[in-house]
Amino acid sequence: MTTDRPEVLFVCVHNAGRSQMAAALLAHHGGDRVVVRSAGTAPAESINPAVLEVMAELGIDLLASGAHPKRLEDAAVEASDVVITMGCGDECPFYPGVRYLDWALEDPAGQGVDAVRPIRDQIDELVRGLLDELLADGPDSTADPTVGD
Repeated sequence: MTTDRPEVLFVCVHNAGRSQMAAALLAHHGGDRVVVRSAGTAPAESINPAVLEVMAELGIDLLASGAHPKRLEDAAVEASDVVITMGCGDECPFYPGVRYLDWALEDPAGQGVDAVRPIRDQIDELVRGLLDELLADGPDSTADPTVGD
């Protein structure tokens, strides 16, 4: 990692659904242990209302936290340790030294809350796994795992 805190960028086309949920969930679970960004290759005007609703079910208010669709900038990719793409294909810039993951997730665009909820839950599971991995590679990963046993 390039800093004490891993930097993660979530990218999808509109930055109105999957990447917003992933960024909010990683920030929620990771707190100040990780730097989180999201962006889109063709950002929408606003976040998907069903996404806002399913995140509110978890006590995460995307609008109150200042979340909004943002255009993908090369600087954000370059500053990241991990870039996670979600359906943006070849439109995402590639930088050597940056780790890329592609999460194949259904697009919540145009779907209702009942269809978006399982997408959110799948993202939450992936985010928790990523966070465990990132923190295991961090400065505290040298702690003795047998302490407290």
